[in-house]
Amino acid sequence: MEKKFKRTLVTTALPYANGPVHIGHLAGVYVPADIYARYLRLKGEEVLLIGGSDEHGVPITIKARKEGVTPQDIVDRYHTIIKDSFEEFGISFDIYSRTSSKIHHEMASDFFRKLYDKGEFIEKVSQQYYDEEAQQFLADRYITGTCPHCHNERAYGDQCEACGTSLNATDLINPKSAISGSQPVLRDTKHWYLPLDKWEPFLREWILEGHKEWRSNVYGQCKSWIDMGLQPRAVSRDLDWGVPVPVEGADGKVLYVWFDAPIGYISNTKELLPDSWEKWWKDPETKMLHFIGKDNIVFHCIVFPAMLKAEGSYNLPENVPANEFLNLEGDKISTSRNWAVWLHEYLRDFPGKQDVLRYVLTANAPETKDNDFTWRDFQARNNNELVAILGNFINRSLVLTHKYFGGKVPAAGELSEYDRATLAEFTDVKSTVEGYLDNYRFRDAQREAMNLARIGNKYLADTEPWKLAKTDMDRVATILNLALQISANLAIAFEPFLPFSAAKLRRMLNMSECRWEQLGSSNLLAEGTELGATELLFEKIEDATIDAQMLKLEEIKKANQLNEHKAAPIRDNIEFDDFMKLDIRVGKVLECTKVPKADKLLQFRIDDGLGGRTIVSGIAKYYNPEELVGKNVCFVANLAPRKLRGIESQGMILSAEDADGRLVVITPADEVKPGSEVK
Repeated sequence: MEKKFKRTLVTTALPYANGPVHIGHLAGVYVPADIYARYLRLKGEEVLLIGGSDEHGVPITIKARKEGVTPQDIVDRYHTIIKDSFEEFGISFDIYSRTSSKIHHEMASDFFRKLYDKGEFIEKVSQQYYDEEAQQFLADRYITGTCPHCHNERAYGDQCEACGTSLNATDLINPKSAISGSQPVLRDTKHWYLPLDKWEPFLREWILEGHKEWRSNVYGQCKSWIDMGLQPRAVSRDLDWGVPVPVEGADGKVLYVWFDAPIGYISNTKELLPDSWEKWWKDPETKMLHFIGKDNIVFHCIVFPAMLKAEGSYNLPENVPANEFLNLEGDKISTSRNWAVWLHEYLRDFPGKQDVLRYVLTANAPETKDNDFTWRDFQARNNNELVAILGNFINRSLVLTHKYFGGKVPAAGELSEYDRATLAEFTDVKSTVEGYLDNYRFRDAQREAMNLARIGNKYLADTEPWKLAKTDMDRVATILNLALQISANLAIAFEPFLPFSAAKLRRMLNMSECRWEQLGSSNLLAEGTELGATELLFEKIEDATIDAQMLKLEEIKKANQLNEHKAAPIRDNIEFDDFMKLDIRVGKVLECTKVPKADKLLQFRIDDGLGGRTIVSGIAKYYNPEELVGKNVCFVANLAPRKLRGIESQGMILSAEDADGRLVVITPADEVKPGSEVK
């Protein structure tokens, strides 16, 4: 039997304060969380919706350095944009705060210290790159070098974006500091680690046995992580922006952003309710839910629960209804490429149309798989559903009432068999929508709410009260009374989904109250209730408006293509003698095979004119092995041998990197003998 709770704490993933919020964030996290919180409030339940900006971490320091400002300047700018956008969009946070606040620093510091004092951390000394010119340790993204797999010379310390391989900074060949350009040195540094492996048995039991009702995408990702075996995870790092590690001898170290950010849920609650925050976090009668995107599943289902369990006094989440990703016009949303619909820009371009975007994002919610947002679908759903179904029914019901009954709810007479059949169709709308909402199926719940409007539209179309007005006003009164009762039901059913439109509809119906328990009733509006002025709930969106948005995206795409086609900057000059040290030769490919368990690597057997050699190259993504056999290729012959996946590679095959990152093997235009030198 499902446990009953006294209250519900709803948290939303903290948006990272180095840029604005886009529709992917809204569809994945904030719209569903707001729907759920509004639904619970409508039921009269005690609920908190907690949000805030995530304001620490390396990307913010990188952005600040590029702009020549402080990290605080960056987070102040974007926190304001994000908070104001959420407020205007109707995300009904009880508090929206930030992790740079004093109360958060104190809370995160105290949380760390309690775990530290309990002996819950492992201390490890490891070697990390240090920039002697800048006099600081370097985060992975502050280090560039040559990828040991595909030899891309602009790989980062955490990943090579050319071949996609995850890296450690110490894997890079010829590493350089992105701050000073100098070659960093390895120095010992001490950090604290949360031993997730210690909590693996608990997590296996709690999630895999205790929460089989979680969404399949959430449960599956958790199972995959646990089955692979959990490893200790660092909770500190060398950086000057963040919550200082509250331990003696930890100068220049801050809490890792993944550790301090979820504590922001707690600190924001405490900021809102300084005297009663603990009942929301420690009382077992409180149900806690985390609304997040799929990229945050591991942190909220494995890491944060391990932190809370280690601390010992906090509740664990009852559910984590994470969504998948939303794409834009068939392409992955990318902040770096500006390929997004930004919330603050939408609010400017579509004033008063918050509910249209809320409706479309919910209708296309990526609840169990990635989904797509297109402007044409946005227009179609507005015009064909919000305007033609919901808006049309409401407008006809109210206009006819004003026309025939002076704007007052008429008395219902004897119901026909068709009237009773129509009433029967919407009496179970409450249980249907409620069932979907209780199981976090917001797309289905909104569709059922819209079905109520479809019932109303069909009822008016079938009964045609405007024709009966010539002969049977008593029948018209009954029809319009029933239509107005359906309208009042719609004001309740759509309150969680379309709050602005629902409020407008309640004003037009002069509804004095709005409670979830009333949904499905046929007596919501009393006879003689005077209606307010009739307004259009929604208006048609014209092609020209959508064309303007499509043009904006087209210009962004062109700008991205232009940037992608710009050649990489020329590197520093070298001496002629340095170039002459390179021995570049032509060889014929005798054999070419994929390297087992290495998706990016191909193994070549080359006729080099000197007896042959083996070379491993990271170009499997761009070539099938058989299409390279028999080709002449250029290779560096005097590169020191290097082992890749246990295979000794005796050289480097030369490739050109295209604007889209594609690697193209360099071949001579004419047939030449293997071993010929390239000069």
